[in-house]
Amino acid sequence: IEFPRAPQRLPRAVLSVSEVERVLALPNVDDTIGLRDRAILETLYSTGLRRKELCRLSVYDLDVERGTLLVREGKWKKDRFVPVGERALAWIEKYLLEARPRLAIEPDPQALFLGLLGESLDPAWLTNRVRQYVEKALRRKAGCHIFRHTMATLMLEGGADVRFIQEMLGHSSLQSTQVY
Repeated sequence: IEFPRAPQRLPRAVLSVSEVERVLALPNVDDTIGLRDRAILETLYSTGLRRKELCRLSVYDLDVERGTLLVREGKWKKDRFVPVGERALAWIEKYLLEARPRLAIEPDPQALFLGLLGESLDPAWLTNRVRQYVEKALRRKAGCHIFRHTMATLMLEGGADVRFIQEMLGHSSLQSTQVY
């Protein structure tokens, strides 16, 4: 007996470019935490990483020369390289130079993004933090995944090949990507 499958639907929420810009503009980049948060938001939007993937990034996973991040053991324990946009890369570099040294406490866990006590970020904490920015900017509820959906949708609308988007998102099946 074959059970009927639930239909694949488009993601409920996708932000427009202007909405993304409003969210990205919220963190106070003159402050250590604000600078970190801006770098996180820019990274989520530029790469489409899952929240757990972002939390697990190491400072050694960033290749500034090539403009890539190495995602180690993403979903299904697969590694992949993800391109990072120039703007996100600039914010990450600024964070690494100005904010991360102030957050790092020995022994440094070498996580790319650090919490207030020098620890790696927790995925649930990250969701709440991103949700706060989105709610404040747009008065709607959304977490980290909205940046993943937005990035994929805007890339597709901009003419990117669906197979390239599939690789960026780390989908093993093209069907998962074709939802966009």
